[in-house]
Amino acid sequence: MEKAVDIKMTLHNFVAEDSFILKIVQLYETQRVRHGFMLIGHSGVGKTVIKQILVEASGDFDLDHMQKKMNPKAITDTQMYGKKSATDEWTPGVFSKLWEQYNDKKRSNKKWWLVCDGPVDTLWIESLNTVLDDNKILTLASGDRFPMSETVKLVFEVENLNNASPATVSRTGIVYVSEHDLGYNALIYTYCRNKTEKDSKILEELLNKFIIEDNLIEVLIE
Repeated sequence: MEKAVDIKMTLHNFVAEDSFILKIVQLYETQRVRHGFMLIGHSGVGKTVIKQILVEASGDFDLDHMQKKMNPKAITDTQMYGKKSATDEWTPGVFSKLWEQYNDKKRSNKKWWLVCDGPVDTLWIESLNTVLDDNKILTLASGDRFPMSETVKLVFEVENLNNASPATVSRTGIVYVSEHDLGYNALIYTYCRNKTEKDSKILEELLNKFIIEDNLIEVLIE
C-alpha cells in the first residue's frame, strides 16, 4: 500500500512529506476496521488529497474504489432523506437514493465511498446513527430499511465536530489533519512542480533564497 501511495503522489506531483504520508496510512488503517469514519481539519490542510490518494492507491492492490460525494448542508433535511406528502406519497431524498443505489448487490464488484463533504449538523447526521452503529441500516420515514453493503464505506470530510453529538462521534473512526501535517514547504514545491521545467527551476531557486531559507513564510502568514 505504501508503495502504491508513493507512486500516486509522484504521479500528481505531490511532495511526499512523512507526516502527510502518515495521515494516509492512518486513514487506510481506520477504514479497514470502521465502516464509517471522519477526516477532520481546516480547509487547505489536505483532507481531500489524503482521501483521493488512498482511493487511487487502493485500486492498485485491491478491488476498484470509487467515490460519490455530496454536501449535506447544500440541501434541507427532507431533501436529503425524503419526505411523505399529505396524501402519504413518498418522495425519496438525494442521500437515500444514493444509499439505495450504491448498496445494491449488483455493484459488489466495486468498493464505494459515499462522502459527505460539509459541516456537521445534528439535523442530518443524527439520522445516520443507525448506519454508523453495528446495525448498519438506514431507516427512513417511509418505513423502508436499507442495510449497508460490505463494499460501501460512509465518509465525512469536515472542519470540526462542534455540532456533533457524543453518540455520533463514538460510532465513527476519526483521523485529524492539522496544518503542520502538510506544511507550507510541500504546498510551495507542489505548486512549482506543476509549472514548466524552466519555470519550476526558477521558482524553486527564488523561493529557497528569499522565503524558505529566511523563514519568511511565517511572517507572510502573519
